[in-house]
Amino acid sequence: MLPAHQVEALILDQTPCLDPQQDVELLDLLSATGRVLAQSISSKLDFPHWDNSAMDGYAVRYTDVQSCSTDRPVTLEIIEEIPAGYCPQKTVQPGQAARILTGSMMPQGADTIVIQEDTQRQGNRVTVLTAPTPQAFVRHRGEFYRAGAPLLAAGTRLLAPDIAVLAAAQWVQVLVFRRPKVAILSTGSELISPDRPLQPGQIVDSNQYALASLVMSAGADPILLGIVPDDPAAIRQAIVQAISQADMVLSSGGVSVGDYDYVDRILADLGAEIHVRAVAVKPGKPLTVATFSNPQPPTLYFGLPGNPVSALVSVWRFVQPALRKLSGLSEGWKPTFVRGITRHDLRSDGKRESYLWGRVEPGENTYEFSLASGSPSSGNLINLAQTNALAVVPIGQTHIPVGAPVQLLLI
Repeated sequence: MLPAHQVEALILDQTPCLDPQQDVELLDLLSATGRVLAQSISSKLDFPHWDNSAMDGYAVRYTDVQSCSTDRPVTLEIIEEIPAGYCPQKTVQPGQAARILTGSMMPQGADTIVIQEDTQRQGNRVTVLTAPTPQAFVRHRGEFYRAGAPLLAAGTRLLAPDIAVLAAAQWVQVLVFRRPKVAILSTGSELISPDRPLQPGQIVDSNQYALASLVMSAGADPILLGIVPDDPAAIRQAIVQAISQADMVLSSGGVSVGDYDYVDRILADLGAEIHVRAVAVKPGKPLTVATFSNPQPPTLYFGLPGNPVSALVSVWRFVQPALRKLSGLSEGWKPTFVRGITRHDLRSDGKRESYLWGRVEPGENTYEFSLASGSPSSGNLINLAQTNALAVVPIGQTHIPVGAPVQLLLI
């Protein structure tokens, strides 16, 4: 068995990257939300596009008001009003000011904003009661961004702020990586789909749905290949079909050491290079990681445990990082671990790195973890509902008491 950190590194090393020349598509801006940029973005525009006011007030020459005070106010002539979207028509001369609103373009001649709270207005004249600092409340052209400089890098997942930036930069279409295709199959003659009547000894296949949901949330497209019985010929045919149409394959079941666990043998017969057969974690010890070098680029194969809890934990810990890299992200592939404290006793046999599921909430100074209620057995899929974190009990440690620090994997 390999330790978890070594398996994580090995998987990321074996995960291929999408081709930035071929594996791309051009999308309109709204359709690009959540997608990964395949091109670096810059703009022809400065931000701000021109000098503008950060406050409602008056655009003035600093030299006219630098010495004023309540006792020695300065009165200026208002020569123009500048609402948002209006291009100033006049130049501010000595003894003059322009009424200006937030975001409005600065007029020629003015270099400072006096906020309206520091003034009194009568007709077309304004009295300044407090001296501002030089260039107060002026946002200068190019202060936030200079035209031609890098704006967004290739490999960036486009979230709402990024979409706003692209819109402001007048990018109406962007080149993004295509969604990776992930084939999903469940092995086991005991499995049935949720729409069929349950007979004695049968098990409803929840893995197909859970894995598809996780794949979609990671920005990939699932290809559902259904349930495959414990028959070597049928499993072989399903795997061949999967690797012919997907960038990644997720199968559940058939990777342990039972009489009907055929997956590893079939993978070897098909020419796969098997990198991992088991990992020192609980739950999720049976884990096969393999690559097929043909077709090109290589197809990454994960043989997950059939146990639904173990399958989900394996995806959270090992598959999602590979999906992030495969999707075209330039960084941020690895799982997110944080430090927190536990509200419950956490126990393990200490033989493997153990993951205990529950919920994490921000506390006063740190994250606080609560163990899921009910039995912590990996056979208990029900208490996995609403899980958002896994508490990690390291190898060699059997007990983490209430209030003690704990490492948490955010999911």
